[in-house]
Amino acid sequence: MTEEPPPGPPAGRPPVSRRRPHDQPPRWQVFLPLGLYLLFTLIPFYWMLLFALREPGSDSLVPWPVTTEHFEKVWNERSFDTYFANSVQVGVATMLMTMLVALSGGYALARFRFRLRMPFMLALLCSQFIPGALMLVPLFEVFRELSLLNSLWSVILAETVFQLPLSMILISGFIRNVPPSLEEAAWVDGCSRLRGFLAIVLPLLRPGLVAVGSFAFVHSWNHFLFALMFLNSQDRQTIPVGLNTLIGSDSVDLGALAAGGVVAAVPVVIVFAFIQRWLITGFSAGAVKG
Repeated sequence: MTEEPPPGPPAGRPPVSRRRPHDQPPRWQVFLPLGLYLLFTLIPFYWMLLFALREPGSDSLVPWPVTTEHFEKVWNERSFDTYFANSVQVGVATMLMTMLVALSGGYALARFRFRLRMPFMLALLCSQFIPGALMLVPLFEVFRELSLLNSLWSVILAETVFQLPLSMILISGFIRNVPPSLEEAAWVDGCSRLRGFLAIVLPLLRPGLVAVGSFAFVHSWNHFLFALMFLNSQDRQTIPVGLNTLIGSDSVDLGALAAGGVVAAVPVVIVFAFIQRWLITGFSAGAVKG
């Protein structure tokens, strides 16, 4: 009785080679720099959590036993509940206004050909080089004439104006990647330009709108200068200004400051974790698939 040979690969399929290609670097050359960068990024967050969660006066490198005393102090005694609510209002309103205006302006730049279109886009790009501090005095005078000082609308309008140039350019790039033939097919079927845009183009712009709106929200959430200059009363301040109040002239409450930093950082981390899936999603590929 003869022994059967071991089974080989299926007919017509070449054997799978387990050798590493010569142009592929070793795995340690990829993971070692990424691990070092991740460690360098996470150490400040761990240090902030350490001061926020460990007991006052403790010098342990591990936050145990865990305490919420610092969070209760900044939330109840330092009015961070009011700062948080104001920051949410400013961030959400800035996000919605930026998305709406950038969508209309970006569509005009992408679909219409008019004189001075390129100089206008160049002016939008150049406006990004103007620091916000240079516009404080003109904006302060405008808001004073409009009776908007010490109102959240002053910060919302200022943040929206500074977010619009880049947002319009980004949205126009997203719209240009959508084939115009899709809109033309909707027009042939009897749709108006507005209805065709809402039914065909707008769903394909979802990744771009989410990215633009998220960046506008994060920027307005973290911006310190406008809120400091245009808002006077404590019940109108935002979280960045509230964090500044925790720094005294003679001493700094590190536990309260770290707890306030955690409160300020959590919404930003959640937003960026949410937009990752939209940033890597190909939106134009879905437009040409049946």
